[in-house]
Amino acid sequence: MNVQIEEAEKNLMKKGFLDLEIDPSLDLFAEIEKLKKEKNAVILAHYYQEPDIQDIADYIGDSLGLAQNAEKTNADIIVFAGVHFMAETAKILNPDKKVLLPDLNAGCSLSDSCPPSLFKQFKDKHPDHIVISYINCSAGIKALSDIICTSSNAKQIVDSLPKDQKIIFAPDKNLGAYINKTSGREMVLWNGACMVHEIFSLEKITRLKERHPNAKMIAHPECEEAVLKIADYIGSTTQLLKYTQDSGFNEFIVATEAGILHQMQIASPDKTFIPAPPDNACACNDCPHMKLNTLEKLYLCLKYELPEILMDEELRQAAKKPIEKMLQLSRSFGLI
Repeated sequence: MNVQIEEAEKNLMKKGFLDLEIDPSLDLFAEIEKLKKEKNAVILAHYYQEPDIQDIADYIGDSLGLAQNAEKTNADIIVFAGVHFMAETAKILNPDKKVLLPDLNAGCSLSDSCPPSLFKQFKDKHPDHIVISYINCSAGIKALSDIICTSSNAKQIVDSLPKDQKIIFAPDKNLGAYINKTSGREMVLWNGACMVHEIFSLEKITRLKERHPNAKMIAHPECEEAVLKIADYIGSTTQLLKYTQDSGFNEFIVATEAGILHQMQIASPDKTFIPAPPDNACACNDCPHMKLNTLEKLYLCLKYELPEILMDEELRQAAKKPIEKMLQLSRSFGLI
């Protein structure tokens, strides 16, 4: 390749929107495996990634599992097939490693709903409260937090604190409301939400349950309360996957991002998984941010080692403390 062209491509990749044409005869799975070995790289992928990326990943998991694996990896390069806040978390835990994100535009509607400057003003109005933030937030919010949590460990973390401890929970109001309900707390909630988990249609799900009377309805706690009320089981992405594996039931309506159905089907090939219908015209419940990552972008990202996640060291240190607190508590709970 011409050096000038290669430099131009790298500059474009830094902006996160490079979409080069790749030889269609190229075996991307083989090429990615080759590059991983050459560069001592590891691919961490969220359950919501497209099936091809899940199939090539070294580890697939939810936010807690991904944070744990990011913390303990011996790789020199971490390719994070997820969204920006997840790659940031990997960088926070691994300052000396190169952390790559296939598409820098892979953001998060929930994270974006909580700007650090506005949240700081909100926090300052409640000086006697500690802040527990869901991991689906920016490094700036993590730096303003006392403890980070995931949907897998949120209730245990809240329950571990004294009953009289006042708490701000951010940024997901639906997860916060669910924890309030199940723990008996009255945490102050930031008004943020995930666009995917807010679009599920209660009316359509109810009709779907009528057509599939033997199906168990399972839902992520980021869903709105009305959807959670009709769920047979509520849990994190990993907990939903485990429930479908361990349950004696054979049919499930799944109210979370549809990417998890790939792993459910692999784990239980004889069972039926039906994505819960959203209230939108396209009838899809895919996260548009998660799906910006493609196998082609992952290959280019690993080949050129761009786009790279970089972070101010002071911010990184501040954001690291509440993540380490979460991991410490999770170990004490036996969750990891």
